[in-house]
Amino acid sequence: MRLGFCFPSRDRARKWFLHSYNRSVKKLALITAALLLAACSRDIQNTDAVKQSVMDYLRTRQSQTGLNIDMMQVDVTSVSFQKDEAQATLYFRPKTGEGGMQMNYTLERKGGKWVVRGRTENGANPHGAGGLPQMPLTQPPGAAPPGQLPPGHPSVSSKQ
Repeated sequence: MRLGFCFPSRDRARKWFLHSYNRSVKKLALITAALLLAACSRDIQNTDAVKQSVMDYLRTRQSQTGLNIDMMQVDVTSVSFQKDEAQATLYFRPKTGEGGMQMNYTLERKGGKWVVRGRTENGANPHGAGGLPQMPLTQPPGAAPPGQLPPGHPSVSSKQ
């Protein structure tokens, strides 16, 4: 004997349940896809991303520079972002010992990360003129050649 005639709404409840279940799964899949897409296109305009890019750049150039970046404490002292370019100032100091140096880098956004395009000199003119012109290293007219005293200068004894 079939019980279907006693419970006419059983098939309807089953269809409603499957329809509701499928709708919930589709919503969950869309939300998951949106979250994954948002995670993949994360904003890289932050100091950590810049610092990591400079550290990676220096590691790839270790054979040319002789600098072991893992022995250095690196701090980003300033960074500015402008469209797909970043200007960063980093301070390097040994993890043990004293002293340190400051370096300026220009980075370019390529895909989802920063790539070091080059270094800028610390004394560069902030207005874009490139600093003061360098004077040639020549002697003034009438000067004595290197290692000789000018004419008329008393002799200097080499005894101490």
